Amino acid sequence: MTETGAQERGVGGRPSRAAGWLAWSICGVTVVLIACAVALAALNRSDVAAAAIFPLALTVSAMVGGLVASRRPENPVGWFFLGSAGCLALSEVADEYATYGLPGTLAMAWLMSWLWVPGVALLLFFLPLYFPDGRLVSPRWRWLVRVALVFCVGAAVYSALSPGEIPASGGIVNPLGIEALRSVSELLGPFVFVLYFAFLFASAASLVVRFRRSGSVERQQIKWLAFAALFIPLWFLTNAPIEAASRTLFIVIDALIVSALIPVAAGIAILRYRLYDIDVLINRALVYGTLTATLALVYVGSVVGLQAALRALSGQESTLAVVASTLAIAALFGPLRRRVQALVDQRFYRRKYDAAKTLEAFNARLREETDLDALSSDVVGVVRETMQPEHVSLWLRPEPTSDETK
Repeated sequence: MTETGAQERGVGGRPSRAAGWLAWSICGVTVVLIACAVALAALNRSDVAAAAIFPLALTVSAMVGGLVASRRPENPVGWFFLGSAGCLALSEVADEYATYGLPGTLAMAWLMSWLWVPGVALLLFFLPLYFPDGRLVSPRWRWLVRVALVFCVGAAVYSALSPGEIPASGGIVNPLGIEALRSVSELLGPFVFVLYFAFLFASAASLVVRFRRSGSVERQQIKWLAFAALFIPLWFLTNAPIEAASRTLFIVIDALIVSALIPVAAGIAILRYRLYDIDVLINRALVYGTLTATLALVYVGSVVGLQAALRALSGQESTLAVVASTLAIAALFGPLRRRVQALVDQRFYRRKYDAAKTLEAFNARLREETDLDALSSDVVGVVRETMQPEHVSLWLRPEPTSDETK
């Protein structure tokens, strides 16, 4: 057993087993809290499905955290997920409890006022700094961890002691609010806002630095997290129209992206399950994302243009524009997909693109070349260029002599 393996398992496996019990115990408590939050939500409002989506999505984070922490107890990433899910689940229970008006409502509303801070900070600030191996990029990043800790503690304390109504509590006033902090909020509000986004940027920058310094396996792990995190800014850009169209759809997408997608991607990366499938996912996301956006623009543009033209000619609306636009989209899908795929491969997957072009050129020569020696040289060249092996050799079976055929 290697030293690293011994450290992970401990003497006789006991520390690892104890860590596993602790991880799954925290996960179990979190799941119980989530069940309580859903039950209270059913008592509080009629739209139970919308109210239960976010707590249920937290179950994914708790399960991934329990799995990672029990398998890799020395890696803090699993504990980050468990801590975040636990804090947010308790905050959800406190919210629903305070809304229902049971005894202890003030205490529960007060818990809800600040528990969101560690729940969010563990995922947004500290997870990127320690992902995927549980260590910082270098000791020089320790100052950022210390400053982020001070910032988070300060934010939690301020939220716990902030005067006035507690947000999303139905008008409950903070029982521990200090009136003098109201002026502090007005003074430091813009500074805290800037500092918050500065920490987000610094945490993301640490992943970029780690990616540039790491090997192939660690790069694949970072790609998984980056692929999931990419949906967050896209969601911020599109959530307003989605919320206007459907509140339930908004809650579903928000919960899946923020509470489920990132934990699942991080769990796959750390446990290295189907690690290299991320390249296929990124390729498909680039291709079909670009394809969808392009076809949507073509469809909307053609519908608007044709309807305007038909209105000018006939003086009335017609469904012909929609039918023609739909047929145009169906005709464009195949050729446009192939074109977008080629552009994506050329820009982001150059080796794959070059290999495909090399095989196409060899296929063209193969139909015209008759010299065996030239073909042998071409085969070796194609294999060397596309697969890049350490060594290439080609063996051809010699033609039988006249004596051997008798």
